[in-house]
Amino acid sequence: MRLTDYLDKGASLGPAAPCLTAGGQSRTYQEVQQLSWQVARALHLSGVRPGDKVAILSANDITAFTCVFGIARAGAVWCPINPRNDAAENRDLLELFDCTYLIFQESFAPLVKEILPQLPGVTTAICLDGAVEGAIGFAEWIGRIPPTPWQADPIDDLVMLVGTGGTTGRPKGVRLTGHSIETMTALTLMSYPFDERPRYLALAPLTHAAGVLCFPILALGGEIVILPAPDLGDYLHRIEQHRITHSFLPPTLIYMLLDHPALSSTDLSSLQCLWYGAAPMSTTRLTEALDRIGPVMGQLFGQSEAPMMVSTLSPADHFHRDGTIATERLASAGRPTPLTQVAIMDDAGNLLPTGERGEIVVKGPLVMAGYHNNPEATADVSRYGWHHTGDIGYLDADNYLFVVDRAKDMIITGGFNVYSAEVEQALLSHPAVQDCAVIGLPDDKWGERVTAVVQLHAGHTATADELRAHARSLLSGVKSPKQVEIWSDLPRSKIGKVLKPDIRTRLRAPHSSL
Repeated sequence: MRLTDYLDKGASLGPAAPCLTAGGQSRTYQEVQQLSWQVARALHLSGVRPGDKVAILSANDITAFTCVFGIARAGAVWCPINPRNDAAENRDLLELFDCTYLIFQESFAPLVKEILPQLPGVTTAICLDGAVEGAIGFAEWIGRIPPTPWQADPIDDLVMLVGTGGTTGRPKGVRLTGHSIETMTALTLMSYPFDERPRYLALAPLTHAAGVLCFPILALGGEIVILPAPDLGDYLHRIEQHRITHSFLPPTLIYMLLDHPALSSTDLSSLQCLWYGAAPMSTTRLTEALDRIGPVMGQLFGQSEAPMMVSTLSPADHFHRDGTIATERLASAGRPTPLTQVAIMDDAGNLLPTGERGEIVVKGPLVMAGYHNNPEATADVSRYGWHHTGDIGYLDADNYLFVVDRAKDMIITGGFNVYSAEVEQALLSHPAVQDCAVIGLPDDKWGERVTAVVQLHAGHTATADELRAHARSLLSGVKSPKQVEIWSDLPRSKIGKVLKPDIRTRLRAPHSSL
């Protein structure tokens, strides 16, 4: 399937139905289709040919997301560029992707002006919503192109180039095919509840998980409500106003949602599934979410290279058949999805038995077609015939997948392996702890000492000694943190992940201010 097939399928179920909504205004499926035809023909008339790379630099926006389908209709490749990246990272991505065309919002004109002179391969820039020197205005570009069906045939199955969110070095470009997105969409539809035409609320950036989760919504003729800015008060208001059925939030934002004063007074009865993922979630806070948000929490586990659906924990899987919470599963990432093979592998390429810890490896049509222009990295991540996720985990006797750490984050202390996720879960069970990160720091005695950085809930207090004692009551001595730091906030990426490399840098600085 092409990306346009999801839009066209939704349109076949009702062209007058609302498709994209933002700021109190909606575009119907027919209107989105028509604009996508115009964008596709405008790209073609501008010299874009099948296989060319077209980037979009925009906040969450109806017209910007419609351009995704115009790019696909032109047979070109969509390159989502995160507007929260700094200028150097976006310049690197545009160069890495071999982009020839850039579509952007006027609010990012200073960034575009800074990086375009360094990108001779980008021949044309289109501004969606204003007049910017050196760029063509969107209305002028569309001009008098008729809103009638038009599309070109792609040269291959490549539909997206996605930048890895790498925290060190230059990013890599993940080559995602139509088959990969089709597999992800099918797995979404078979793994989670969809009892009616869905109404999906997108708060997280459409350049990430929130964006690809739109495709199954469109296939069902659903409505996508787009929030331009991450405001949790507005988010709760929109759930009630639009009777939202589905949404996605990373754990950090769910923690903030649970602490939001408007949560208890918001009608959440329309929700069928609130997806969470992108980072491990506190089982204590997840239990709270099941009580206060409802029996609608749905976990997904994946990565850019195998998008979203390596394993899933549906809302029903959070409970036993008698209705009690399945606490033994809450720390898991669910079960491997039906179209995906998941195994645990040691460093020598041997598959490990149930219960043994090693690297999580994946096979199947969900997996990317390799890294763009990087055969060495592709070969490394595909060794022994499996895609290597870089995550450490195990499968239990019931085939639930437990992700215990990133391979690079495992701590070796006193000759023992300590997995940071286990220590983090212990600390997150303390009522004063909102979030935390556990890392290893060099230590003359232990080799590495287990070190925790903790962010407390607003209005709560706890000492480092109290938090160490709490962890020690739940963990063995070797796993308990030797050092606990309390910070007002933790450094985070553009999508809310805690940045452990930044924490290491600050803690290793000789005169760091904590």
